[in-house]
Amino acid sequence: MTPLLWIFVVLLLLKTLADSWLDVLNLRTAQRSRDAMPEGFSGFMDTDTYHKSIDYSVAKIRFGLVENGFSTVILALVVLSGFLPWIFELFSAWFGTGSWGQGLTLIAVFTVLSLPSLPFDAWSTFKIESEFGFNRSSVGLWINDKIKGFLISIALGLPLLALLIAFVGWFPMTWWLWGFLLFFGFQLLMAVVYPMWIMPLFNKLEPLPEGSLKDALFNLAERTGFKAKTILVMDGSRRSGHSNAFFAGFGRFRRIVLFDTLMKQLQPQQLEAVLAHEIGHYKLGHIPKMLLLAAVISFAVFALLGLLSHWSGFVEGFGFDVETLPSTGPTLLLFMLLAGLVGFWLSPLTHRRSRKHEYEADAFARDAMQSPQPLVEALQCLHKENLSNPVPHPLYSAFHYSHPVVLERIRTLQGET
Repeated sequence: MTPLLWIFVVLLLLKTLADSWLDVLNLRTAQRSRDAMPEGFSGFMDTDTYHKSIDYSVAKIRFGLVENGFSTVILALVVLSGFLPWIFELFSAWFGTGSWGQGLTLIAVFTVLSLPSLPFDAWSTFKIESEFGFNRSSVGLWINDKIKGFLISIALGLPLLALLIAFVGWFPMTWWLWGFLLFFGFQLLMAVVYPMWIMPLFNKLEPLPEGSLKDALFNLAERTGFKAKTILVMDGSRRSGHSNAFFAGFGRFRRIVLFDTLMKQLQPQQLEAVLAHEIGHYKLGHIPKMLLLAAVISFAVFALLGLLSHWSGFVEGFGFDVETLPSTGPTLLLFMLLAGLVGFWLSPLTHRRSRKHEYEADAFARDAMQSPQPLVEALQCLHKENLSNPVPHPLYSAFHYSHPVVLERIRTLQGET
């Protein structure tokens, strides 16, 4: 094996062992806590619901261990067997080596590589989620979503990849900088386009109906200085019993979306608190802060890509023949495929920042409601209804949770920490 393949093996083993160890820690923590409900849950969760949340967490953790192990084996086989350069050359022979052909080749290769994960996605949806009462999707709807997602990825991804690859020929030394500007601009555009035109392809989004709830929510928006033109309700119950709320877009295109399941689970004042939390993200500048962080990370990624694209040894080290293929496509393929081996170790840093924003938005909501209680009750209800893991291991949480666990949020809201 080449030195690069040995480096790949080491990184893959380290990431797999660490991720599996975190899963095992999380699993043991959940199993040990099943028969002894921690202090803080008895006030809003009965014993049966607590046990169900533990069972749901255990089922997902065990499933994750199997899925991660399978994904590791597939990635190792794909990279070490020579399959990757073989299939890339095969699709390149069909589509050509021009910018559009290489873009199609990348999409085709990633489509093939995604096929082994489909059975796991189906099992998660129709076995685990159904067993615990969350799945509302039919097989037909699931397949339809996959087809729509695939077509959208081609419609959006192909021109983007083709233009990026064309930059290499137009600007040999600075293509990565133009690529960064292209992709960051695309991110900004999608922040507007996705909620307005892509989300409606999958879900119905309708304005919040007239009534006392709408009046209360718009009054909240007005007194917190958030000029909202509309609050949308999404038919999340069409696919799942899980509930959520999120903020999308920016500027005059901003909108707040509430799942219909959320509307059914929470009382009006609790919904106000959830909306205040989402408004807090906007008023506290979390959106531009996250965009700036994304820009910095994206710039570093493209700078690294620029260096790798001028080093033929990178793709050759993984079995690609640069004499028969342009190196840009294989470089992009390898980078996208292997970036997670490094990105995994950086996830605690990004999650820590995200959790800080959540605490700040919670504090904003507490002040807007003039009491922590409405948001505390909302968090308790959502935790119970979604059967969230009540006792995640702290290390697992650091690597995988972008939000603080519920008891941490509640204690902070109530001034106990």
